[in-house]
Amino acid sequence: MLGMGRTQGVVAGQNIDFDWNDFDPETYFKHNYVQLRADDRHILEQVRDHFARAFGGKPLLPGSRGIDVGTGPNLYPALTMLPFCDKVTLFEYAQPNIDWLYKEKEGNWPSWTSAWRQFWEVLCEREVYAASFVDPQTELAKRAVIKAGSVYGLEEIAQYNVGTMFFVAESITEQESEFRSAVDHFLDALAPGAPFAIAFMEHSEGYHVADHHFPATDIDENTVSSCLRNRVEEISIEHIDTGDKPLRDGYSGMLLALGRVNGLANDEKEH
Repeated sequence: MLGMGRTQGVVAGQNIDFDWNDFDPETYFKHNYVQLRADDRHILEQVRDHFARAFGGKPLLPGSRGIDVGTGPNLYPALTMLPFCDKVTLFEYAQPNIDWLYKEKEGNWPSWTSAWRQFWEVLCEREVYAASFVDPQTELAKRAVIKAGSVYGLEEIAQYNVGTMFFVAESITEQESEFRSAVDHFLDALAPGAPFAIAFMEHSEGYHVADHHFPATDIDENTVSSCLRNRVEEISIEHIDTGDKPLRDGYSGMLLALGRVNGLANDEKEH
């Protein structure tokens, strides 16, 4: 079921070629999030400040909604949106990840103490986060809505006021066309003018979770820029170095794209 890397003359693997039911969320969670890494801290700070600026340092009006696409066992993108949303949709395809999210939510996030509390403390360095909730752990359980689905079906979802997609578009396929499609579908789910944050692994060769290999698209800043430039405004793309202790082998760093979706809906732009 899995391709262990690309060789000359072999067609790049599509998303459908990989069995996402083999994904082990608990292994992934323990490897990536139990200790707050310097690169994740930097991403948290940048996304926190971006959303705080975008919303004028104040929570949104009642009825506002956020979406995190491809949540898996990573809750910190959802936390960055929490003060600004009545509901945060955790949108996920792989059944093991969906099961993990339901179990966590029903247990009021038992992973909070081992992981997410330290992420929330970084967010609380900005007042809008620190003053929002007495109990953010419980508030996340109240506001989180778990929804099963594919990123390639996001055009069927109603538009959201803010969105995140971390390490998803380039980590579900080896084909650049599918990578670009995932980015497009994410942006399609956002309302005109909505702020967003997207994180990518740069020049990834794929990754292992437990004993299973999963695909990646080899992308760089130019690839990301070409996907976004006609769809968004106020865009910034930052390269984040691997540092002294890279997360794993086979990538050259991370990319963080921050911006807003174009302020006019697609049908308005065509006139």
